[in-house]
Amino acid sequence: MDKFIEIKTVDDYKKAIQNKSILLFTANWCPDCMFIKPFIGEIVEQYQDYIFYSVNRDEMLELCQELDILGIPSFVAFDQGKEIGRFVSKLRKTKEEIIDFIDSLS
Repeated sequence: MDKFIEIKTVDDYKKAIQNKSILLFTANWCPDCMFIKPFIGEIVEQYQDYIFYSVNRDEMLELCQELDILGIPSFVAFDQGKEIGRFVSKLRKTKEEIIDFIDSLS
């Protein structure tokens, strides 16, 4: 997931959401997060009008609790500091579901 900018602090998060951005909440131990790894880079390249960020759930647990991120991987989209959409569940996400989520933001 080298095409993602990693969010490590609350300040990083506050800056990131000012952009047209999509945050991926993930963890290194999560098998469903690893499932999306082979195709997520293609999605990032396809949607260049967004900046993609990753948030390690274990390192940013308080932020995840504040945002009600209970399952991973989860996606939350922002624009100018406001949440514009979310794809949050504990279920595995397919490439098609992620693309449908991003397309629904427009």
